[in-house]
Amino acid sequence: MPSPARHPHAGPADDDPTADAAPAGLDRRDWIAGLERGVGIIEAFDDAHPRMTASEAGQRTGMTRTAARRYLLTLQHMGYVASDGKLFWLTPRVLRLGQSYLESARLPRIVQPFLQRVAAGTHETAYLSVLDGDEVVYIARNGPNRSMNTGYVLGARVPAQVTASGMLMLALRPDAELAHWLETHELKVFTSHTIASKAQMKLELARIRAQGWALSEQQLDLNSRGIAVPLRDRHGELAGALNITMPIGQEGSDEAVARVLPVLRETAQAMRNLI
Repeated sequence: MPSPARHPHAGPADDDPTADAAPAGLDRRDWIAGLERGVGIIEAFDDAHPRMTASEAGQRTGMTRTAARRYLLTLQHMGYVASDGKLFWLTPRVLRLGQSYLESARLPRIVQPFLQRVAAGTHETAYLSVLDGDEVVYIARNGPNRSMNTGYVLGARVPAQVTASGMLMLALRPDAELAHWLETHELKVFTSHTIASKAQMKLELARIRAQGWALSEQQLDLNSRGIAVPLRDRHGELAGALNITMPIGQEGSDEAVARVLPVLRETAQAMRNLI
């Protein structure tokens, strides 16, 4: 019988935290396995698993039912989880974790007036996004709400493969990392325009790297267009991506790029010495 699927952040199945080996680069005496497991339980909830029993949570995280139940009950006591006695689900208190980042991180605060400049110059919604694994996370935004149907709220996570900012940051990865991503990542199809061929994706990422900016149209939503440029710090390291997401409307690709790209590039350059 095959072993149950394990959540990517799951620790060993042994219930004894002292039996866990510390990950590479961290001394065992500095490693708190229980903290990893608690976070793993929270991350096990998603759109396909909004409510779970302790057994299901255990299967998702590689724990026994008993261990998962203990973590769930602890999280319930802390207010991060609610339960009807059988099923468990996350509460809005979990949003405090993300809000703590948005309120304490330096980059979202620095970029805000610059996003305002982009929004004013283009009349579109401007974003700052970062890459987290295979997903883009939007950590700052500014602009009109008229295109919210094609926009993103703060903290939104979207597959990198179908967004301009995500494809840009993927394209700028070191060659070995990008090759590994292409080899191991399964390309998901969202619309008839989604790039589903790894060969085509490789060519598109090479083109994006060569030109230094990215355009993505209708890959996630049939009415959505994204244009992105890299945001680099004073040392030239990639800090994230500045991008605009807009409804396609009647404007062609070339017209949209001509209108938006210069503003994004100028803004990214102006920010370079501030981060």
